[in-house]
Amino acid sequence: MTPRKNVTYSQRPTRQARAAHAKGDREFRTYDTSLIRPKRSKAPVVIAAVLAVVCLVVIGWGASVIFKGWAPESVATIGAGEEATVTIPEGTDASGIADILLSARVISNAGDFTNRVNELGVADRLKPGTYSIQGGTSVDQIIATLETGPGMGNALTIPEGSTIASIAEAVAEFTEGRITAEDFTKAASNASVYAGDYAFLKDVGENSLEGFLFPKTYEVTADATADTVIRQMLDQFGVEVANLDLSYPESQGYTFYDVVKLASIVEKEANGDEAVRKQVSAVFWNRLTDPEWGRLESDATTAYEVGHDPTAEEVHAETPYSTYVNDGLPPTPICNPSLSCMEAVCHPDEAALGTYYFFYFESDGQGDWNYSFSETYDEHMANFSDGEGGEAPAEEGEQAA
Repeated sequence: MTPRKNVTYSQRPTRQARAAHAKGDREFRTYDTSLIRPKRSKAPVVIAAVLAVVCLVVIGWGASVIFKGWAPESVATIGAGEEATVTIPEGTDASGIADILLSARVISNAGDFTNRVNELGVADRLKPGTYSIQGGTSVDQIIATLETGPGMGNALTIPEGSTIASIAEAVAEFTEGRITAEDFTKAASNASVYAGDYAFLKDVGENSLEGFLFPKTYEVTADATADTVIRQMLDQFGVEVANLDLSYPESQGYTFYDVVKLASIVEKEANGDEAVRKQVSAVFWNRLTDPEWGRLESDATTAYEVGHDPTAEEVHAETPYSTYVNDGLPPTPICNPSLSCMEAVCHPDEAALGTYYFFYFESDGQGDWNYSFSETYDEHMANFSDGEGGEAPAEEGEQAA
């Protein structure tokens, strides 16, 4: 028997064995996939980016609205060979001026005009008045013209307390007869013609415009008519009374037309002192609202009717404007009052309300008037006796006015 060879096995695997083992390991190894993250979709990122862009656009648009304002659509302006006359009432702001210019078609866009005024910082330097603007004038040129103001060679001043009759004469003289006093008076004779354009005329009916032709200085152009001058005055009236507080008159059951009527009487009965006007206003309110009185007993209402300082017989005549005979207010205002007198009617002196029913005034010899107020007729007569001038009231209940 052939003896077996002694074979010694190595503890280190051969290269072939290692290669075979590695191959098997690659084919049958199990991997832990718990830490492997799936690939993210790009869709949410895209959506977020789109939303961000949209937000920026919306914010930008909103900011433009806030800082530039809502701009109306542009309108066609008048031609280069045309001319427009525009009147800017006193107290009109840049936005209101833009609307007026747009209506006259001398600018194409109100928002652009207002923005330019704000950019230049001249909003508080634009002057009221009447302007003639040529078609094709640039916005900057128009702004410069408004800064300079209209020429004062065509300025007509209407004093406080003027009547339609006196205004008509002043207009006729100022225009050298181009607008006659008769034409002006006729144009101002029926408020209903203008009521559609001016809400404050709604209670006037077919009465005249007495009381509403605001006393001020106006620019009257060469081509002005009675209608355009009247509209200038009505425009100014609207600006002046825009913030008038009517709480007190309305609480007493009186209308805005009533306020103008009473203010016109205060204008004629009181001097220019604000405190006196409020006290005179209170006396008239006391008489109007006290059932035992009711009559104003003002000579001024009859003076308006007869056209001169009335006699005792005239103030007691049974006519619509006699406030000695009739309770309440006259049929119409008796002049065109100042804003100060309208404010005095809306805010009568609180201390005098319910207290004074009489007042007496006399000249101080210096061109002004001294006023005395009293609760009773006896006190009133005592004030009259202490004074030097004027005419004593004919009977109890009458004021010396």
